[in-house]
Amino acid sequence: MQQAHAHHEFLECGIELGVIPFPRRRIVCVEIRLLAGLCEEPPDRLGLARIVEDTLTKGTRQRSAKELSDAFDVLGALRGSGVGRETTTFSCAVLPEHLDEAIALHAEFLRTPTFPDEFVEVAVELSRQEHLALEDEPQELAEKIISRQVYGPVLGRHELGDLQTLGRITRQDVVDFWQRFGHAGRLQVCLAGPVDPVKVRHLLESHFAGFGSPHRTGRLPQPVEFKPLATHHAKELEQEHMSLCFPGVYVTDPQYPVQRVMLGVLSGGMSGRLFTEVREKQGLVYWVGAWHETPRGTGMIFLGASTTPERCEQTYRTLFREVDRLGEDLTDEELQRAKTTITAKVETRGSTTRSRCGELADDLFHRGRPVSHEEKLAWIRGVTVADIREFLAKHPRDRLSVVTLGPRALNV
Repeated sequence: MQQAHAHHEFLECGIELGVIPFPRRRIVCVEIRLLAGLCEEPPDRLGLARIVEDTLTKGTRQRSAKELSDAFDVLGALRGSGVGRETTTFSCAVLPEHLDEAIALHAEFLRTPTFPDEFVEVAVELSRQEHLALEDEPQELAEKIISRQVYGPVLGRHELGDLQTLGRITRQDVVDFWQRFGHAGRLQVCLAGPVDPVKVRHLLESHFAGFGSPHRTGRLPQPVEFKPLATHHAKELEQEHMSLCFPGVYVTDPQYPVQRVMLGVLSGGMSGRLFTEVREKQGLVYWVGAWHETPRGTGMIFLGASTTPERCEQTYRTLFREVDRLGEDLTDEELQRAKTTITAKVETRGSTTRSRCGELADDLFHRGRPVSHEEKLAWIRGVTVADIREFLAKHPRDRLSVVTLGPRALNV
């Protein structure tokens, strides 16, 4: 794997820039993060950030939606976008000879969007239809419910908003949102590939100079309103869907690598404890998993499963029994397998240009600085059995947020 050092600086226009030069690669990946997302929506316009993201490329002062799309297609650009709790992201991969044009097109739709009425109306209707379809996706619906319960009414928002507020969204709401939050001081731009950081700096300065306020904002954590309670949401289903959460640690915490390895032991593929013990040996669940989420400044650990209503209580007890057992009988063999799995994923999937660009963007967002690939892997390799036992002792599962979705309430 090519070794490369990340370049990091703040530009005069307000953009925070990160670049990883890979001189021998044949593609440049760009990730532009606007530090504004669902958390910035007015409470009576939930779902607005998704509408903004969806309509931002539907026309500029210079081009129609089709003309803009055609301009990107001429470059052979692979594009994507998405909205999250705290950010709105635009990604692009192009050949290095087309980078200048690709940046210019991004600057065009970020600086001069027109948000045509007809596209706003279509975006609202599509979000409404997706919201209705969510009722037929019980696992996603359970995740939506527990997110609100774990994070509170602001950080726990869903990108589809709710049906009542979607119906209120107008083009003027979209314009107002972008005028308030669309400026260079809220942009983090990361690139990876055969690029020169100095040339990238000049390119961005030329295209984004004067794009709103250069004052850097949007970098403070959102408040978390964790609710340690159990709720049941009755729904006629054959399966019972269960989501459980307890506080963990944030990305910058020294114990974060320990948390990551612990989750690898629990849910790192078909050899993970939850799969082997809960599904394969006991046959309690159709699906089971463990993961963590790390909004800026906080960390939460989740367990999830789908089972039969009759086995709901047994599944609940077994999930936590498997977590607790890590502090009792975790072996060096299990630990090494989890660390090897994590390392292999990082070294293979994480070695692509696109992945390295996304990893750098995550570093700037969470850590405020680049952290080398090698340093992160060293943290993982250094985790011991004793570290996991200490982590479990310091983070007891005595503050739980639990959601069940299905025909039967959980007795906890």
